[in-house]
Amino acid sequence: MGTALVYHEDMTEARLLWEDPECEIESPERLTTSLERLQQCGLEQRCLRLTAREASEAELGLVHSPEYVALVRGTQALGTRELQALSRQYDAIYFHPSTFHCAQLAAGAGLQLVDAVLTGAVHNGLALVRPPGHHSQRAAANGFCVFNNVALAAKHAQEKHGLQRILIVDWDVHHGQGIQYTFEDDPSILYFSWHRYEHGRFWPYLRESNADTVGQGQGRGFTVNLPWNQFDPELVLVAAGFDSAIGDPEGQMQATPECFAHLTQLLQVLAGGRVCAVLEGGYHLESLSQSVCMMVQALLGDPAPPLSGPMVPHHSALESIQSVRAAQAPHWRSLQQEGPVPVPSPSNHSPEGKPSTLLPGGSEFKTAAAQAAAALSSLLDQLCLQPTPPIRTAVALTSLGAGLVLPPDALCEKGSAPQEETQAWARLHEALAKDEALTALGKVLYLLDGILDGQVSSGIAATPAPAAAATLDVAIRRGLSQGAQRLLCVAVGQLDRPSDLADDGRSLWLNIRGKEAAALSTFHVSVPLPATTGGFLNCVLALVLPLAYGFQPDLVLLALGPAHGLQDPQAALLAALLRVPAGGRVLALVDAESTPQLAGVLARVLCGEAPPSLGPFSMASPEDTQALMYLRGQLEPHWKMLQVAAPV
Repeated sequence: MGTALVYHEDMTEARLLWEDPECEIESPERLTTSLERLQQCGLEQRCLRLTAREASEAELGLVHSPEYVALVRGTQALGTRELQALSRQYDAIYFHPSTFHCAQLAAGAGLQLVDAVLTGAVHNGLALVRPPGHHSQRAAANGFCVFNNVALAAKHAQEKHGLQRILIVDWDVHHGQGIQYTFEDDPSILYFSWHRYEHGRFWPYLRESNADTVGQGQGRGFTVNLPWNQFDPELVLVAAGFDSAIGDPEGQMQATPECFAHLTQLLQVLAGGRVCAVLEGGYHLESLSQSVCMMVQALLGDPAPPLSGPMVPHHSALESIQSVRAAQAPHWRSLQQEGPVPVPSPSNHSPEGKPSTLLPGGSEFKTAAAQAAAALSSLLDQLCLQPTPPIRTAVALTSLGAGLVLPPDALCEKGSAPQEETQAWARLHEALAKDEALTALGKVLYLLDGILDGQVSSGIAATPAPAAAATLDVAIRRGLSQGAQRLLCVAVGQLDRPSDLADDGRSLWLNIRGKEAAALSTFHVSVPLPATTGGFLNCVLALVLPLAYGFQPDLVLLALGPAHGLQDPQAALLAALLRVPAGGRVLALVDAESTPQLAGVLARVLCGEAPPSLGPFSMASPEDTQALMYLRGQLEPHWKMLQVAAPV
């Protein structure tokens, strides 16, 4: 099991044969540059390389009409003038004699990737294809797209593999209206798109790209224009457009390449990690190739590079989220628990004047491109793929050896910190004087030093219950003294915050299973352990993860202390999500009385595998929801990532 990379060099054959500033950016170099960068970074060699096959006309018929397929087939025999005349009948499209072959390969690559993932040949993968597909409709090419590659992949997964729930995530900067039209009345497909809308002034200028479009008929609530774990998908398809990346002439946005590694890893906790990504847009070759590499690195299980810059959501983003919540609340019980959602008034800072075409050749494009060039050059000069530590996850246990099954990328660590050093730290707490506690502390210190030195990405160590709090205290002190600038400690169970831990912003203490919901300070938060899967998801996704991203830790200590109360899948999900904002640097401390299965599942998620399912979904209790909302209200003035709605 690994990561597939699906490609065929013939997809570079189609190219623009006449002058057209609007279409010239959709070039063969989009693929060749990306593939070359993957090879230079050693990522292609780590993937299972699959040669794309053509989709059959019967397979194309899962989405497209026979007449449209025949029309595209007929372009193989047309001359340049005829191709140009036909292209003018569509919006932002050019045809070439090789278009039909290329588009068949692009569609077939998506089908091939779905087959490989769903048969267990690989765990996930990327189809590196052109032409893109998400704008294409049943009987029309649109926006560089000929056949709808992702929609075809979803239909194929339904028809051939019998899937009942598929999540499609479309992060292209343009709305994928072709996918939306295909599935707007299908409740088995949850289509989630976030894109520029600009109140209808951004291409494709469609009213149905707005947040209040939620689907039709039985599919109402399954089109989300801005995923919910309540949906519990069996497969995640990603329409992976990179035209929101910094420097792109189409999107004119500022997403840095490492953002796409974070998005990918967050999606990998769904559907058992079965993620199939298909390339859509992306037209700045350097930015595109870097972003593709970041995504593939994440699919391979490597830690995502930490995000840089202030983690403060923009007002327009908050406004969009609020609009989505208002539109979706009638269809999702998890959103109804938070009470009525006000619909925001139109923003008074929306674009004025003519629509934002943002296409090459216009003065707006040229000005924006020039402004982005310097920033992009500076960023990409600094940006490099983070070297993967020699050891992805080290496991140092004293009493959990029997029955422990580790993934191939995990090492059973037998080392320990020097005895004198361990004893010096142990003098801080009487509970560390016993031999068992002292031995465990030596292993914890050894792993911690390996993580901070870059030799180990993450680690797992066991601590005796009577010494759990003392060991955690030493780990915090050691981490802060050995170079960690911001240390996040997530303590689950009967673990109290060290009384002398400085409230100086270098450490953030979050206790789950606290006696009550309390924000004792900006950097000291306590929340009861929710009693249901829905409550636990709310706690992790609406509190723990936003706090982690806002704090931007360079080290996470996840302590599962005595009576922590988490089921193994819950602990695995928590570890998997905390791994993302911390660049993979997580040290998990587990109770020595825990089962080998817990250590094994933690090792797997820290190595980049997907956590197991939480089981049947049950709604959060009113008490858990109230506690969460209270805490968010207390913390939101300082932690801006907790904001979910713009002030109205």
